[in-house]
Amino acid sequence: MSTDLKSKFLKVYDTLKSELINDPAFEFDDDSRQWIEKMLDYNVPGGKLNRGLSVVDSYQLLKGGELTDDEIFLSSALGWCIEWLQAYFLVLDDIMDESHTRRGQPCWFRLPKVGMIAANDGILLRNHVPRILKNHFRGKPYYVDLVDLFNEVEFQTASGQMIDLITTLVGEKDLSKYSLSVHRRIVQYKTAYYSFYLPVACALLMFGEDLDKHVEVKNVLVEMGTYFQVQDDYLDCFGTPEVIGKIGTDIEDFKCSWLVVKALELANEEQKKVLHENYGKKDPASVAKVKELYHALNLQAVFEDYEATSYKKLITSIENHPSKAVQAVLKSFLGKIYKRQK
Repeated sequence: MSTDLKSKFLKVYDTLKSELINDPAFEFDDDSRQWIEKMLDYNVPGGKLNRGLSVVDSYQLLKGGELTDDEIFLSSALGWCIEWLQAYFLVLDDIMDESHTRRGQPCWFRLPKVGMIAANDGILLRNHVPRILKNHFRGKPYYVDLVDLFNEVEFQTASGQMIDLITTLVGEKDLSKYSLSVHRRIVQYKTAYYSFYLPVACALLMFGEDLDKHVEVKNVLVEMGTYFQVQDDYLDCFGTPEVIGKIGTDIEDFKCSWLVVKALELANEEQKKVLHENYGKKDPASVAKVKELYHALNLQAVFEDYEATSYKKLITSIENHPSKAVQAVLKSFLGKIYKRQK
């Protein structure tokens, strides 16, 4: 992604924001306009923007040449729709998880003047997506497919979040519920569809493709999303907070993390007892015991092995795809996340 394309992408954010704070469907006053602007600036453009930029990237690889200004604008607008969707998920997710930091700053709801207004802000962020789609894509032949795609993926993500929340019910901490298949289901629905499939699906639709003919692309991307989340689980425990931008709390939060699932698989009875007694407890001593056990089970090496195997499997699947352009899109995605540190 050239810096030129990235700066054009960021300019599109300003255009979309300006349209939303002047939306004719609502009578804004200065206070409400300022609130929305501050809320958007705080929550939408702050991340790595990988998902959004991937739409532009993927469209360019599919087209195989220079993009027109209109194509840059439209692919960027779709990219920003994904970033808006992500912001909506994260704002509400942080409330549910009682998180403290996100992207190296306090969570939105933790700001003194925000609090539970953040719940409504989440709803607004979600409602901005169809406004953007309507403003810029209403006349396109693929408009209905786009709206349908965003609705579908949002439903899958919210359902994935539900399995995550009911599996990690704090009131009844039961580690025996955790397995690789449970982890996989949560990850597939909660993360893989919106983070990996959605950007490529947007580019394919814009390029005039029929998504029903690209089921194998969806499968590869969902696999990639699973690998990405395993990396995330690993970095939550073994990454450095300064690099990843947040303090990992998966152990304290009793998360169905790949690490705890693997630990349960590899542990002897004595070690399982340590996990059962300490996993999901807030006190630092318990967290330290779990981390100690992870080291004793050599989970870092187990992860490196998983990473190498996943990579090989993904490359093989990608190279089986008949279209070189689609292969390029998938390889570009994999290249961005392989061996990442944050």
